[in-house]
Order: sequence, then C-alpha cells, then structure tokens
Amino acid sequence: MGVIIWQAITVNANGWSEAGHAINHLYDILFMMGRDDIPVGVGGEGGILPNGTILPNVGGYQPIIDQGMSTAGECRYRQAIPVAHRGRLDVNSNYGIRKAFLPQGGRRYTPLKQPTAQQVMIDTISSGPTTVFLMGAHTNFAIFLMTNPHLKKNVKHIYAMGGSVRSNCLKKDGSGNSIECADIGNLYPQDSNPYAEFNIFSDPFAAYKVLHSGIPFTLIPLDATNTIPVSKSFFMEFERRQDTYEAKYCLQALKIIRYTWLGDIFYEQYCMWDSFLVGVALSTMRNSHNHNGENEFAEMQYMNITVVTSNKPYGALDGSNPLITGYSIPKFNVHKNGVHSGHVQMGMQDPFCLQKGKGKCQDGYTKEDTGEDAVRVLVAVKAKASHDKGSSLGREFYKSFLNVINSPERSGRFDIRSQYPNHKEVLYKPDFEKKMRGNPIVFDMDMSAGDFLALLYLLKLPVELINLKGILISSTGWATPATIDVVYDILHMMGRDDIPVGLGDAFAVGQANPSFTDIGDCKYSKAIPHGSGGYLDSDTLYGLARDLPRSPRRYTAANFVKYGAPRDIENPELRQPSAQDVWKSVVEYLDPGSKVTILTNGPLTNLAQILRLENASSVIQGIHIVGGHIGNVYDNSKGNLFTVPLNKYAEFNMFLDPLAAKEVFTSSVGIILVPLQMQRRVSSFSTILSRMNATTQTPELVFARCLLSRLWQLQQQHYRYHHMDIFLGEILGAVTLAGNPHLNQTFTSKPLKVLADGDVTVIGEITIDEEQGKQVKVLENINSQAYYDHFTRVLGDHRQSAVLASFHEQERLWTSQPESINIGHNQKL
Repeated sequence: MGVIIWQAITVNANGWSEAGHAINHLYDILFMMGRDDIPVGVGGEGGILPNGTILPNVGGYQPIIDQGMSTAGECRYRQAIPVAHRGRLDVNSNYGIRKAFLPQGGRRYTPLKQPTAQQVMIDTISSGPTTVFLMGAHTNFAIFLMTNPHLKKNVKHIYAMGGSVRSNCLKKDGSGNSIECADIGNLYPQDSNPYAEFNIFSDPFAAYKVLHSGIPFTLIPLDATNTIPVSKSFFMEFERRQDTYEAKYCLQALKIIRYTWLGDIFYEQYCMWDSFLVGVALSTMRNSHNHNGENEFAEMQYMNITVVTSNKPYGALDGSNPLITGYSIPKFNVHKNGVHSGHVQMGMQDPFCLQKGKGKCQDGYTKEDTGEDAVRVLVAVKAKASHDKGSSLGREFYKSFLNVINSPERSGRFDIRSQYPNHKEVLYKPDFEKKMRGNPIVFDMDMSAGDFLALLYLLKLPVELINLKGILISSTGWATPATIDVVYDILHMMGRDDIPVGLGDAFAVGQANPSFTDIGDCKYSKAIPHGSGGYLDSDTLYGLARDLPRSPRRYTAANFVKYGAPRDIENPELRQPSAQDVWKSVVEYLDPGSKVTILTNGPLTNLAQILRLENASSVIQGIHIVGGHIGNVYDNSKGNLFTVPLNKYAEFNMFLDPLAAKEVFTSSVGIILVPLQMQRRVSSFSTILSRMNATTQTPELVFARCLLSRLWQLQQQHYRYHHMDIFLGEILGAVTLAGNPHLNQTFTSKPLKVLADGDVTVIGEITIDEEQGKQVKVLENINSQAYYDHFTRVLGDHRQSAVLASFHEQERLWTSQPESINIGHNQKL
C-alpha cells in the first residue's frame, strides 16, 4: 500500500475533553509536528427538531437522542466521566504537561470562524475515498452519515476503539472452575451498568447507527486493549528511549499518570487504547490484500454484534426514552416496540439500573447477537506476542510504538523551550514592603468573561486600598476547571505571581455521586451552553486567552502524600492547591485583628464550604455577592436563565448551586448583594468602549477593550451570543467593593431568602420573606456614568500596570539577548 495521508481531525465534544481546550491542544500538537496543513473541526450550533429533522452543523455536544436546539442539556451518559482529577480536568490540561511543553503556533479557536466538525467531515469525505478512525463517542460521525447518505460510498472502512464484547478476565468459582468475570465494561462504579465501555456508552444510539451503516467495520474493544497495558518493562524502555519531542511529551504525561495511581496497578490497568487502534488499523491497511484483517499486532476474529441502546422490556413508556416519549410516531422512525424503545439509562444512579450485586442496564454494550439485528464485524481479540522471544517487551506493538514515536522521520520540530533561544520561566512578584496594605480581599470567581475584567480592575487598585490575598476558582460556573490556567496568565501579565489560586470542587452541593465522588450529575450546570456563548468560549476567553503571556504557574495533577496522593511526585511544591487550601493559608497569615472580605462573582459553592469550617465566620468581615435576582421588586423584570425558560426569575449564579446559596443566605455573616437589576444598569457596551477609546492605553486596558469589543461584535452577529451583556454587568461587584465616593452608591436592607427546593420553575429565585429572610444590604442605586468613567480610568492608570503586555512581547523577550531583558521584579525558576 502507498503512503497513508492524514486528511483531517474532528473533536468529539461529549467525551473526555472540553471542546475549547481540545481544539487548541490539537493545534499546538500539529504545530509542533509541522502539520498546520491538517484541518481540525469542532462543535457547531445546529440542532435537531422534535420531528427528528437534523439541521446543518450539529455540534455533537449532546448524544443524538438528547440533542435539541441548544448546546445546553443533560449529561445522562457523560456523567460517567470524572469532571476534575482523573477526568476531564486532567485530559484538558494533559495533567499539566500541555502548557509546560507544547509550543504555541498561529492557529487557535476564534468564535464564528472555527470550522465545525460536520463541515470538516463533509469537505474531507467529499474529496474521495476515506478511512475513518473513531477514538471517542460516535456522535459526530453518526450525524454525518444520517445527513449525508450520498457520501457514505466514499467511506472505505471504519476503525473504532471502544466497546467490550467478551470478558477476558478469568477467575475461579467456588468449585475451582474457570468462569468469566461478570463485569466486562469499564464504567465505574459498575452497580448500574457493568457491560459498557466509555466511548460507546457516551452515545449508544450513535454507535448503533455507525455499526449498522453497512460500511466495513473493525472494532478494537477492551477485549484486545486489556492485553496491551503500559507494562513496567515497556515503561522502563520508554524512559530510556526519548529521542523526539513527541516521545518526551507522551512519556511526561504517562509519568504523572503513574504517580497518581496506587502501587503498581498502573502497569496492569492503564492500557494503550487509542494508540493500539492506530497500530492495528495502519498495519491492516498496509496488508489490505488480505480480507481477514491480518496485521502485525492483534489477533482478529469475525463476530456478529450489535450495540444495545435501550433495556427490556421494549415499548415501556416510563419517560426515560426521548425517542418515543411524547411521540405518536417515534423519532428517527425507530420501531415503537423495537430495540430502541426500552428504558434508556438516565445516569449512573438510575434506580431502574441499580441492582444489588450487579447493575442490570446494558446501554452501550457491544453485545454478541445471533438475531437479525446483528452485524458481522472484524474484532481484535488479543494483542500479539513479540516475535523476539528474548525481548523484555512482551508484545509486538510495544516495539513498533517505540520505534515510530522515536523515529526522526516527520518528528516534532521543537517544544516551547527549544522554540526560543532564550526561553526562561520567570515569576513576577511586586515589592510592596514599604507600602501600607489595604483591606484583605479574597476573590471567588467562576472564570466567566466578566470575572476576568473584574480581576484586572482589582489588580489595578492601589494595594493601600485593596490587598488581594487570594483567588478561589468556582468550578461550577461558566468555565471548566482547566481554565484556571488563564487566571495564572492574567496574574503573570500583571506581575502578581505572588497571589495564590485555589481550585474549588467540581460539583454543586448534592450533585456528586455518593459512592464515587469524582463523578456526578449536572442538574444545574446543564443550563450553561457547551458551544458558542458557553463553555467553548469561556474556556478560550472568546479566543483571546492565547494573547496572554504564558505563566510559569499552571494547573498540574502533581501532588504528594500529605494532600492525599498515593505517593510523592517530583517538584511537589508545584501542586495545584484547592480553594480551601488557599483560604486556610490566607487566614493563617492575617495580621492580628484583621478580617477578610470576600467578593464572589459566581456560584457560592466555595463560600458554602468555607462557612462550614470551624470559626470561619469570625474572620470574615463581610461578603459581597454578585448575582441573584429579586423578583417583583423593581420593575417586574425577569431573571437571566435563558436556557431554562420555565424559570422566569432566577439568576445564573444562584441557580448553578442553589443549596450552597441557601447555606450562605442563612449564615450569620453580613452580605452585600449586587443583584441582576443593578448589573443591567451598567451593561452598555457602546458606552464603556467609547470611554476606553478616550483613555490612556495601558496593556491591561487594551486587552479588556479587545475582550469587550469581541463580546459586543458577537452579540450583534449571532443569536447564540444574545446574552453577552450578562458578563459586562459582572464588573460591578468589584467596583462597588472599592467604594469610590463619586459613584453615589446607595443600599437598602431587605429580608431575602433563596429558593433552593421545589421544581425547576423556582430554583435559584430570591424572594423577600419578612419571617424567614436574612437581612441583606442590597445595592439599590449607582451613578452609571461615573461608574464607566471610574472603571476605565483605573484600567488606564500607569501605576500597577502590566509587566508583560502579551504573549507576543514574551516571544520577543525569549528571542532577545539576555542582557536586553529588564522587566519588573523577577525571580527565575
């Protein structure tokens, strides 16, 4: 066979990584490898109508059966994937290695300009015969097949990593006879579904449609990948052979993963999943004259299988199945009593699926079948042993992988350190020793666009007025946890690498799975869109995050025993502290008699946890809360929960963790509330941008202006961005906290209560309750014109200005002679 040409990559947006982080990660890898020619597609804003009509550019953020007209929605399958540690946080950051290693090229995600997954698939497959590799959920490709049946003829073959057909885990029964293990999947815990594997479980209906498409199909299931773990001998050989940048990048990630696993179980259970698929597929393609799938690396076998998409009894109308519930004619013309008509698993704690001893749901099971629903496919059943009997590498694929990853042909050009001749990681810390310190402040942010603007404002205020002691990151708001790196980059730009940043819990109160707290439900977070105007844009700061200088500080999965890790890791001082770690540190080093003021700009998850700590309220001066909507008080205006139209009066920050908000509003700590009604009075893009254009242009003002200009342009260009003024109003809390007298702020005390229970129509609403409400100082008026002037004047002040304006300036320093560098107070790492 001739040269294999890689044509395109599309991102699976409902699996182990978030779209925004994944797309930029791929761009950086391709830049390192000199392959900026390869198009990459992600997301899309199309939807599926109730009648089953699939509109163009569905983004694949939701499984097909749950996809509506929005990118917001449930997480019935995805909740099986951990959100933070050992899950999406670690994948999005590649365990902290990504920004420490990869170079940064010119390609990046940009709103409304990023090619979509469907666009890239159509363009690629239209051009001629194409082989498809599926290494995640099958959502994108299933949608392509359902909407482009005329292009199916151009797909030569499908290779998919995923599923689990037969158990290859043998154990003894009570009589000493060998029996198969009951649990053949890899979901955890397995008390609801012991059969499924993550990739197929992420969208069983999509996998069914792909499998039954009639296209030749080869499956690389757990049956085979379980026989090719990252063994100790392979790992040791990998450590000895790091001849290319790509080899070093892979090994560094594997080393951190190994450190986070107990004992030597890593060498038995962490397998070469996707890389094994690529090896088997390429070897098979090179031997395409053989029709039995013979290849160098895996034993193959034809099997008759199907994908289970629902559970018996079929035709049961229990409300779990969106294909048949509420329809006289089922969606996508599935049979009313057919294999798609049974109970569909509704999460990892679905009562239908839970069964003592062994879960009974089979959604996503790649099951052998002899009936008419079965499809004959080629299945890898076992990794082949090494041809070299004397080799310490027991599998033939081990040797091939190390040879290819270390080959000088088409190898990576450089990492971030070798890309620049004078690359240095430097911490910038201010010298405030001779200055009086102002009020100690802790800023709790959820990393929405408005929060970054508020952070810039706080960093610009004189330290004699505001002494920002720490930042807490709410992981339950508008951005995913890995976006913490953008916070580090902002602090680095502003010369404030001294400020600690703590990462909060991944779940709202009551949402974590009680038997395995790394996973949980999305009862509230489902209100945030995954695509445009939601996580995709927040995680990339609307495409502008890559303009910021790269901080030496970044999230890392590295940890040590003192903080619960299974073993100490190299450089444990670089570990990522938790929100509670940072809070405790701030309190420990308070001056005698001092108290902390907390400003919260997101859900109150972190704050509720802090208030549970012993004597916490005694060191809190007060809490300034940005959020909440007090219904029927001012002008009968509505809340801003635009993705939950039945809820008319809630505001996002209260809705995203209502139980935490209730805890805070029933505490003894004094609260100042900056409600949605007041935020809307200072949400004029045209006004604030005109003030910025007439103000001294500091680097921080220029960046803020670029961000605000982009939000305003997007709001005018596409309906998915209609809510951008929400983020402009979030700056108000920081400005109110500073207390400039020219703003003419007035407050009124009101007895307020947060509704945290009941149905979705009232959750997160704030009401006035004379009997049970807490007296809260509510911002009632402000001079909006003075506010705009004040905010832009502070950002335009040359004092406490950026020490490093942008990534481009950082690049200039890294390519300059060392003696020409003289910026701020620095300490080389």
